[in-house]
Amino acid sequence: MLQIAAIRENKDAFAQALKKRNIDAMPLLENAISVDEKRRSLQAQLDETLAVSNKLSKQIGDLFKSGKAAEANELKSQTGELKEKSKQLNEELNIAVTELQDILYTIPNIPQDSVPSGNSDEDNEVLSQHGVIPTLHAGAKPHWELVKDYDIIDFELGTKITGAGFPVYKRKGARLQRALINYFLDKNTAAGYEEMQVPLLVNEASGYGTGQLPDKEGQMYHVGVDDLYLIPTSEVPITNLYRGDLLEAKDLPIAMTGYTPCFRREAGSYGSDVRGLNRLHQFDKVEILRIEHPDHSDSALDAMVVHVKNILEELELPYRILRLCGGDLGFTSTLTYDFEIYSTAQDKWLEVSSVSNFKTFQSNRLKLRFRNSEGKTELAHTLNGSSLALPRILAGILENYQTESGIKIPEVLKPYCGFDIID
Repeated sequence: MLQIAAIRENKDAFAQALKKRNIDAMPLLENAISVDEKRRSLQAQLDETLAVSNKLSKQIGDLFKSGKAAEANELKSQTGELKEKSKQLNEELNIAVTELQDILYTIPNIPQDSVPSGNSDEDNEVLSQHGVIPTLHAGAKPHWELVKDYDIIDFELGTKITGAGFPVYKRKGARLQRALINYFLDKNTAAGYEEMQVPLLVNEASGYGTGQLPDKEGQMYHVGVDDLYLIPTSEVPITNLYRGDLLEAKDLPIAMTGYTPCFRREAGSYGSDVRGLNRLHQFDKVEILRIEHPDHSDSALDAMVVHVKNILEELELPYRILRLCGGDLGFTSTLTYDFEIYSTAQDKWLEVSSVSNFKTFQSNRLKLRFRNSEGKTELAHTLNGSSLALPRILAGILENYQTESGIKIPEVLKPYCGFDIID
């Protein structure tokens, strides 16, 4: 969430920057400023009324002590009026505060200068490409056919017990899935990320804290009876571990990783992009997150990109790195790098990771602060990245490592799997 003080000082610059997201934000920004002016005026009136009331109360006390009861009682009628006025002002102030917060919740983060303009994923900037795209044998198949041949993932069985988008992993498919989770976690913890195991359901405050609410409300599964949400990513519960905290500068950086199943309704998804593992309602993901000093978040983002690169290179999957354009940038992000692996069987690039810097956008919502070297409090920066999302990584391995005699296992995963080939 943007800070209202920053909006007042940078209204024109923010409106110009948000054009990269293809939105005219000026009406929202001006509305926020207008409501904030009303809020400030009400606060000033309330403060003044309370000050007068307190002054009169002191005078009344002094008059009673001096035996001037008549004068004291005369003033008491004025304090009654002031209390009623204070009550009314306080109610109006609470309404203005809520109205301002609701407006601020709808304004996305400001893209960094390096974010390219563009309308969709077709306008994302390809920064680099790595690895060798394999040449497959004649008759090579996409993963949704391979898994049937080797009986390792059952989409129909998942539909039977739940619905479409909830696959059942079987035999070597389940073991490969578990191997990837353990491998990712080991890589992350070896790099200094502390492992966390967190709830899969969060309350509304947590959803607002990291920006999934209200922006992605329709994409999250809601347990209405208890007013809880199934997590779309472990970013939500892990980041919220520090909601409302005041840290010391020496505590930073904080680096965390966690594995969770993730749940997304993916409403409106259709076509070839949703086939097989390409898009699911429930999927596994390992996440890395950082809470950083503002001076270090840019370099921390670069280090996270290098970390994900190293994992993909160890898996020997061809990949490329993109810088997302304004039209494809997530609501909470100021800068995002996407990683895509190439699926030779599908003849397409598959997104497997997003690594993002949110600067103070999340921490302002979370009220996540730290005390700097001067003893003053300021908002920390938050970052997160997929390290990695499993479905498309698994799809890429199954498709790119297939041979006529079976599906080979990447060398780095063999100790985790306990087998060399799926046959």
